[in-house]
Amino acid sequence: MRKPLYPEAVSDQEQGDIEVVVGRIGKPHGIRGEVTLDVRTDEPERRFAPGTTLRAEAPAGADRRPSSLTVSRARWHQSTLLVTFEELADRSAAEAARGTVLHATIGHDETPEDPDEFYDHQLVGLDVVDVDGTPLGTVKALVHGSAQDLLTVRTADGRDALVPFVTALVPEVDLEAGRVVVADRPGLVSPFPDDADEARP
Repeated sequence: MRKPLYPEAVSDQEQGDIEVVVGRIGKPHGIRGEVTLDVRTDEPERRFAPGTTLRAEAPAGADRRPSSLTVSRARWHQSTLLVTFEELADRSAAEAARGTVLHATIGHDETPEDPDEFYDHQLVGLDVVDVDGTPLGTVKALVHGSAQDLLTVRTADGRDALVPFVTALVPEVDLEAGRVVVADRPGLVSPFPDDADEARP
């Protein structure tokens, strides 16, 4: 099953690099500054490796906080990622950092390790064609769901169609050619015949 990867939010782009949201700090764990993390990336071991520095964005209205945080240690406790940052020395500092959104900078050409996975920014803007090469539209956005991820396809007539991002329906993603192939059928991207008739003036 192919899938797009978090980071789901691109927040800045400069000189070919892209800044993406990779997590949000939750409640403290213990008394030594360790925090729980709401993970927003499918590559947590890569994004929260010891020594990694992340831009820290405090919630609106929060007191002054560090503008960056450096990972000292990361470990899994059951299904929760626990992270210790160099700048958060104790539980009070960890509590004060609650709600902080963490951003990583990745190269524009950086790709996931799995060839069947893609970052959102790699997919948005690609042309969408059917298996015969007929244009269907462009990828407008990604919708991340608990069961599956969806491509939002903006069609030539201005509709938004949601396509499950699975190999059966999206058999090919060609980044070099700038296109996504969708195994279209009535009601997926193309409207049902009755709907198409009603749309005609």
